[in-house]
Amino acid sequence: MDIYKKMYFKLFNAITDSLEPEEKEKVDELLKKAQIEAEEMYISYGE
Repeated sequence: MDIYKKMYFKLFNAITDSLEPEEKEKVDELLKKAQIEAEEMYISYGE
């Protein structure tokens, strides 16, 4: 597994594990949106 994937999972899991259950759904959506934006940035880098 490459280092970026390991780093991503480490941070994502730490954030989601620390949340209160009632906040989890909203934060999950925010994290998914951030993930998509970060992936788009990575993909478009160098174009």
